Amino acid sequence: MKKTIWIPATLIILAGLVILSCSKSIKGSTDDVLALQPDNNDLSGGTWKPVLLTTPNEFEVKAPVPVSSPEYIVQINEIKSWQANLTADDKKTVEYWSAGAILRWNEILRELVSKYNLPPYQNADNTYPAPSASNPLAYPQFPFANPPYASRAYAYVSAAQYDALIAAWHYKKLYNRAAPYHADSSLKVMVTKSTLPSYPSTEGAVIGAAVEMMKLLFPGDQEFIQQKAEEHRRASIISGANVRSDVEAGEALGRSVAQKFVARARTDRAGQAGGNPAQWSSMEDTAITKGETPWYSLELPKRPPMLPLFGKVKPFLFDSATVVALRPGPPPSVHSEQMKKETVEIYEMIANPTRERTGIVHFWADGVGTSTPSGHWDDIAAKDFLTKNYSEIRWARNFALLNMALNDAAIVCWDTKFYYFNPRPTQLNARIKTLTGIPNFPAYISGHSTFSGAAAAILGHLIPQKAAQYEALALEASMSRMYGGIHFRSDCEVGLEVGKKVGLKAIERAMEDGAE
Repeated sequence: MKKTIWIPATLIILAGLVILSCSKSIKGSTDDVLALQPDNNDLSGGTWKPVLLTTPNEFEVKAPVPVSSPEYIVQINEIKSWQANLTADDKKTVEYWSAGAILRWNEILRELVSKYNLPPYQNADNTYPAPSASNPLAYPQFPFANPPYASRAYAYVSAAQYDALIAAWHYKKLYNRAAPYHADSSLKVMVTKSTLPSYPSTEGAVIGAAVEMMKLLFPGDQEFIQQKAEEHRRASIISGANVRSDVEAGEALGRSVAQKFVARARTDRAGQAGGNPAQWSSMEDTAITKGETPWYSLELPKRPPMLPLFGKVKPFLFDSATVVALRPGPPPSVHSEQMKKETVEIYEMIANPTRERTGIVHFWADGVGTSTPSGHWDDIAAKDFLTKNYSEIRWARNFALLNMALNDAAIVCWDTKFYYFNPRPTQLNARIKTLTGIPNFPAYISGHSTFSGAAAAILGHLIPQKAAQYEALALEASMSRMYGGIHFRSDCEVGLEVGKKVGLKAIERAMEDGAE
């Protein structure tokens, strides 16, 4: 009896520790990062292959005023005025943003995903309300940032920032206006000095792209987003890295580029991903017609399935026909000896937990109130990117490749899930009690496994010396779903394979984008 009591208590403690560690991964773990100091400014970045831009100069950026002009001198004096009245908070703000624009906005995005990753509670009549983009402040607030939605958000923000910086790098090289601390040596330099031209501003381009995309994705937090933008804008000027016209030109460019992504997002079919009861019933009927036991929600009252048509969303790395081509073969029949064997395997894992396995389950849970599996992999990537001294444009490229892979992995995964509509272990054996709750969508294939397979593949390409470590992490993430009683072995193994195939598509893009 003592052992029976001790195990749940331990699980509670572990869960609390994991929650704290997840929070720290977004807020705190990078607070003391030193100012970005690239080993290479990637001056050829303006020639790299963009995601949506037709050409790097698709949007015009007018020539800057000369550094000898009265207008420019006024802007230099603005920096001097602010530097003459620096506060301790100003210095902290500059230090915070100097770690990297791409890093910080990715962290902000992860915070927003965590905030909105809350499923709506049922109505009094036992129905469930759905967030509405047309009325985002009504309960439940839009969006519900579940894993598919989150992967899409990370992809759009990252890809827009990447294209914005390709355009910015083109114009930096064209106009070649040096940073203000080169024009006036009396300025305090609060960031790493660079020979990279300052017009249009890197920071401005990132701000413009991020704000435009995040306003669309998280309309209820526009005030917070604008607050962060103003903080970043001010830091870039106070630091001596940019004059106001540098930042304004960069922001205008970033906003223009982002509008191409906004237009894409409005027509990528994500708005129809929730489907309707008739479509859900059709999926169930199809499984029954095949002689299989269909998945159904074990929540009381039954919750509508999570985005059953997300598999129809437009991917970034390939076309919708490829989504179908990447769909794996069927899972073992629920009536097969193989499925019986896999069900017994999961029951035995749950019935005989170990401290190590329990810790792995909670580390990779990435459930309600977290940045989701995609955000978890972004956190892993960010910490590794920090060790590589990348330029901002390479940071943007790497996050774009990673998050487009994660988004497309979600699309292929959800297509597979709702095509086969396969039940979870808890449905086939009521004695299986999960350690982290039961996700509200079919089992085959495992989302965590698919996300992780894709992430490990592209990250292993970007940082080859860590490829084996990423594969090990992906396997651990995949196995965590078995240890937690959430997935069968076939869900996980096939999910990893499919994820790797998606990751290979990202690698193919990387090898032809001009940045290798």
